[in-house]
Parts: sequence; C-alpha cells; structure tokens
Amino acid sequence: MVNSRSNTTGSNRKRRYRNDGTPVWGKQSVDGPGIWVSCVKGKERQTVGELYDLFEALALELWPEAPEDIDEYDGSQEAEDSLEDQIAKELAVIKRPRKNQRFANSQTNTPCVIFISCKPPVDPVKLVMTHIQNVKCSGITQTKYTHRLVPVSGSCAVNVPEIQSLCHRIFKSFFDAQDPSQKFRYKIDARIRNSTTLSKATMIQTIASCVPEGHTVDLNDPELFVLVEVFKNVCGVSLVKDYYRLQKFNVMEIANERSSEGQFREGEGRVRDKD
Repeated sequence: MVNSRSNTTGSNRKRRYRNDGTPVWGKQSVDGPGIWVSCVKGKERQTVGELYDLFEALALELWPEAPEDIDEYDGSQEAEDSLEDQIAKELAVIKRPRKNQRFANSQTNTPCVIFISCKPPVDPVKLVMTHIQNVKCSGITQTKYTHRLVPVSGSCAVNVPEIQSLCHRIFKSFFDAQDPSQKFRYKIDARIRNSTTLSKATMIQTIASCVPEGHTVDLNDPELFVLVEVFKNVCGVSLVKDYYRLQKFNVMEIANERSSEGQFREGEGRVRDKD
C-alpha cells in the first residue's frame, strides 16, 4: 500500500508537461496580453522552455526596474558588485519561482500552437519587435523550434461588443502616442483557428469600425497592421509596423534571409553555439 502511494506520487511528479507542451503549473486558459507562437510539431514543450529563457533575458534588458524583479536587490550596491555578482543576481531572477515570473504558458491543447501571457510591465509588441530586430541584425534566432511570434496587446471573448471594447482601448493607447497629424494606411490581418463564432468578414468589419477617422485602408502597401488572432473563443489584437517586410515575424525566415549559408531545415533554427 505504501509502495503504491509512493509510486503514484513519483509518477505525478514526473508528469510535468501536457501533450501540447503546457506545464502542469501553466495557466488553464488564454487571456490578457501575450504572444502567440507557432512551432515545430511535437516540440511544443521544448519551445516553451526556450522561449521562457529568451523572453526573461529580453525583459531584464527592457524593463530592468520592474518591482517584481528587484524584491531583494539593493541597487545602491551595483557599483560595488563585481561582474560575477551582477551575473549571479540576474541568474537568480531568471530562476525565481514561476509564480513570480512575468511569463506564463497557457493551455491550448493544439499541436504547434502556444500562447505565452505577459505580466506588466512587459509589452508583448515591444518584446517581439526587439527580438525580431535582433534576429534581423545578427541572423541568429536564439531558438531552435520557434517559427512565428505574434504579439497581442489584449484578449477578449469572441463577440462583437467585447471585440469593439478591446479595439477601442488598444487603438486609443497606440494613436494617442503618435503625432496627431499623422494618418496611417492600414490593413487588418486576421487569422481564425478552431472558431466558428464570427466569420472573418464580420470580424474585419467590426474591427475596422473602431479605427479612428482619417486613417485609410490599404491592402497593397499598408504602413500599419492590425493583427487579429482568433483561437477557439478568444480574440487577441495588436498594432504593428513592418509586418510583411519582417516575414510576418517568422524568425526562421528572417534568419535565413540574413544568412549567406542558405536555409536550414525545420527544427534546426540558427542558434548561437553555447559554451
């Protein structure tokens, strides 16, 4: 009897990941700002692991003063710390308990599809664009199984009122930060997966009605892209630039474009060798 209980406990401890790569401590639903990821089939778990490492490293550079990152850190000592001490502190942040981290994998139960939610102050658009530019400049993806990264600034249920409310918030935040005299040519790029609640045409019409006046639709040469990701009963939206020029944020294709060695095969992303 004791052995049976012991074996069961041991088995549960080993069963740390679901089939879609979602860890048992991962979120049970998709919500909030985050990043949709497509990856090599059968490598969902490995993709989640490599993205945690990548995103945490980028977040430390982009948002170093986040309160949750410096709970036990006295910044006044930084000047006196050796390089080794500073590296040790950064590693301690990366290895802190998942509940205190800024990224959480959400259950999708779908091969090749991952959603990683972001906690404030992380801006998923800024995070992805920073990584994309790094890959474009270096030709190094820093990942092996990741294909596309699509940020969403917020998520909601798939119905017209919720989508309109989400778009108004996201559009206001974006356009308020722009020059009021600047008018954009835009295109709505919508992708719907495992959802029949709203048609693509209805989705696009609903979102277009939320775009402030003065901005015009341009399907051939847009300056601004409204990215819409619908998955089951969740809709995510973001505003980005250079989406087509940057290979629809497919890091493998961007790295291939930068590399003079030709394309690499699926599952062999151009990753810098580790010591």
